Amino acid sequence: MLALVFPPLCAACREPVSGMGGFCGPCWSMLTFLDGPACACCGTPFAVDAGPGSLFAAILALKHADRLELVPGFARWLGRVGRPLLEDCDLILPVPLHRSRLWLRRYNQSAELARRLSTAWWRAYDPLALVRSRRTASQGVMPSARARRRNVLSAFKVPEPARVRGRKILLVDDVLTTGATAEACARALRQAGAVDIAVLTLARVVKASEAII
Repeated sequence: MLALVFPPLCAACREPVSGMGGFCGPCWSMLTFLDGPACACCGTPFAVDAGPGSLFAAILALKHADRLELVPGFARWLGRVGRPLLEDCDLILPVPLHRSRLWLRRYNQSAELARRLSTAWWRAYDPLALVRSRRTASQGVMPSARARRRNVLSAFKVPEPARVRGRKILLVDDVLTTGATAEACARALRQAGAVDIAVLTLARVVKASEAII
């Protein structure tokens, strides 16, 4: 009797459903449950199982805390998912740091990953082919994708185009957010004559529009 007076409705769109507190078919298909591999700290899901206790914080440790012992494991992950890109490229480049930031940090985490991949996959590696010609603010403090693109506009150069001309480039970075940095690097490489540019990153930022439950 109660169901006749108050029929059960979808908890999201209010369409009729078979039971109280449920979802209709279309709304149910849009849900993603965190019941698989995820960051042990923040719960953000991983596409593949990275092992117990895996953390996004480990990537930050590599970037800012001198944790270079993490490079071999991270490089194996990159090799696993990036096999088609690694097999097809003939030159591996890291996203470069400006020389002032490199001096302060003492190493480029993207270059460490790229060097390891070049050794494991027998591919040429040239950390000086692409340079960051002007210092930019950290992309992490930029308020929007548009600001990120403006921040790195014309920030990368190829001093000697012959080093990349006619080559298939694999660009290696640690984290992809909006893709503004990778786009700026690819533009400089294309202008220098690279015939193909692919990007391989250790992690990507999940878009806010991708609803997760």
